[in-house]
Formats: sequence, structure tokens, C-alpha cells
Amino acid sequence: MIDFAHMTISTGNLAFLGAGFGLGLLTALVLVKLVMHFFSDRFKALSNKALYENSRHFMDMAQSHFSGYVREAHQDFKVKEEAFTRAVDPVHRMLDRYEQRLGTMEKDRSQAFGAISQYLSDMAKIQHQLAKETDNLVKALRVPHVRGRWGEVTLKRAVELAGMVDHCDFIEQGVQGSGKGALRPDMVVKLPGNRQVVVDAKVPLMAYLDALETTNEAAQKERLDDHARQVMAHIIQLGSKNYAAAFSPSPEFVVLFIPGENFFSAALAARPDLIEKGVSHGVILATPTTLIALLKTVSYVWLQQAGHENARAIRELGLELFERLSTMAGHMNRLGKDIERTAATFNRTLGAMEKRVLVSARKFENLGVSSAGLPDCEPVSGSVLTLNRIKERSPGDETDE
Repeated sequence: MIDFAHMTISTGNLAFLGAGFGLGLLTALVLVKLVMHFFSDRFKALSNKALYENSRHFMDMAQSHFSGYVREAHQDFKVKEEAFTRAVDPVHRMLDRYEQRLGTMEKDRSQAFGAISQYLSDMAKIQHQLAKETDNLVKALRVPHVRGRWGEVTLKRAVELAGMVDHCDFIEQGVQGSGKGALRPDMVVKLPGNRQVVVDAKVPLMAYLDALETTNEAAQKERLDDHARQVMAHIIQLGSKNYAAAFSPSPEFVVLFIPGENFFSAALAARPDLIEKGVSHGVILATPTTLIALLKTVSYVWLQQAGHENARAIRELGLELFERLSTMAGHMNRLGKDIERTAATFNRTLGAMEKRVLVSARKFENLGVSSAGLPDCEPVSGSVLTLNRIKERSPGDETDE
């Protein structure tokens, strides 16, 4: 027999139990949601931490790699820079010396040509002064030692006006030979090329002084003829082989210095062929004016010699500069090749990093882990210019003129 009362109670119990089960199920769902939310946050935190750790490890590794590369490149560049500085420094000093030589040559040239007018003016003044003093010295010249001293002073003054004293290219009061036959030239002028010119100022003047004191024209002419003969005899003595052989090296010629224009003109009037005879014996007659011109010519020859020496020094500097520039060009080309090799190494390293490291690192962007993208690294492109080989002939191939 069915008990409906108990059945009713059982149905109520079932309803209560169903309500309790639903509440438990709802509670379980809430708990599951909470657990899923908790584990989702935890997983995201762990993912972000792992991404941060991997990114930091990657950046540390990249920074260490590139820091070493930068240090190595910096050291290599510093070595190349020091080598380049050592190569350029001698060239810089060479250019300074070259500029100094050019300045010296220009200064000497300006002084030489700028002083010509002053020398001509001094020559005119000394000629006028000598003409006045000649009359006052006639009586004093009869004394032998006074006459000799006057000739030496006049000779020295002419040398000073010619500008030969400062150059020290003449020798006063030299003695050649020994014993009674010793020769005593008044001056030996040194010429470039180990050559020399002998100057003698001991011209005989007694016959000329006698002619000045004679009022009779016939006697005066006779004394002037004697003066010309004495001068000619002295020319023959100076032109003798024994006189020239006493000097080493043998003089180019001998200069007979006549310390007054009037002495020379009087002898030349009595014997017009005096100059030709003197040249035939290797003796040049010179008055103060012509001696100054002669010594001035010698001075210009020395200046020309100095110019040739400067030109030779500049040529040597040019040759050395050319060689140093060639060496430096080789260093520059080698430096360019080193730079190209460094760039090639950098590009290979960059390519390896792109293929092996950055490809994996960029996957984090696709997973949405980080919104910050990795920067792009560009390879080094282009080539280093090289110095063309100098094809022109070297300055050393030129012939000196």
C-alpha cells in the first residue's frame, strides 16, 4: 500500500534538496570563475615576468656584444688615428720649412734689387769725394808708406761700398810664397766654385807726382810717359807665370787697382794700348769706380750662388715631400681597406643577429606580450674613396738646369 503522506514529504525533501543542489552548483560555478580569474592573472604576471627577464637578458647580451665591438672599433680607430697623425706631422713640418725657404729667397731678392739705387748714389758720392781729396793728397803721396796706406784704405773703402765685407768672401793682406820672393797681394777675392781673383794696389805713382810738379810741358809729357811705362812694367810683373803659380788655386785674373781716376787716365793718355796689353797678360786695370762695379758683380754672383743653393734645398725638400706624400697615400689606402673590412664585419654580425636573434625576439610582438617594437639596425653601405696612384714622373726625374 502506498503511503501518500510520506510521498508528499519525500517530494518536499526532494525540492529542498534540489534547491540546495542548485545553490551548491551556483557556488561551485562562482568558485570556478574566481579560480580561473586568479590563475589567469597569475599566468599573465608570470608571462610578463618571463618576457621581461628574456628581454633584459637579450638586451644585456646585445649590449655586451656591441660594447665589445664598439671598444674594439674605437681602439682600432685610435691606432689608425695615431698612425695618420705620425704620417702627417713630418709633412706639416716639411711645408713649414718650404715656406721659410721661399720667404728667405724673396727677402734676399728684395734687398738685393731694392739697394741698387742706393749703391749708385753712394758710388757717385765717393767719386766726387775722391776727386776733391786727390789734390790734397799729392804731397802726402810722395812718402812711400803713406802712399801704400792710402791705397789700402781706398781699396778697403771700395770693398765696403760693394758690400763684400759682411759676406767675408775676400782676404786682405794675404801672403803667397816665402823668402825674398814672397808675394804680398793686397786682397784675394773668393769666387764661387773655389776660384779667386787677386787684387794688387801697389801701382807706381812717383813719375805721375813728378809730372804734377813740372811746369814744362815737354818735361811733364816725359814724366807721364815714364808713369805709363812704370804701370806697364808692373802689369808685366803681375802677369808673369811665377806670380800666378804662387797661388793655389790659380787666380782667374789679377786686378791692378789704381786708387785714382786721374792716375789711370794719365797713363792711358800716354799709352792708349794699356788696357789691351793688360788683358793679354791676364791683368785687369781697375779704378775705384770700376772696382766697385767688379766687386758688386762678385757679390751678386755670391747671391746667385746662395739662390742656387736655396733652389737645390727646395728641390730636395720637394723630393722628400713627394716621397712622404706617396707613403702617406699608401697609409691612407690601407686605412680605407681596413675601414671597408670593419664595415663588412659589422654587416656580417648584423646579418647573423638579424637571422638568429631578432627573428625570435620579434615573436613576442606577435604574441601581444609587448607593444614596444624592436628598433631596426641598418647595415653600413657605400665604399671608401681611394687615392689614385700618381702617374706623373717624380721630381727626381727632372734634369737640373
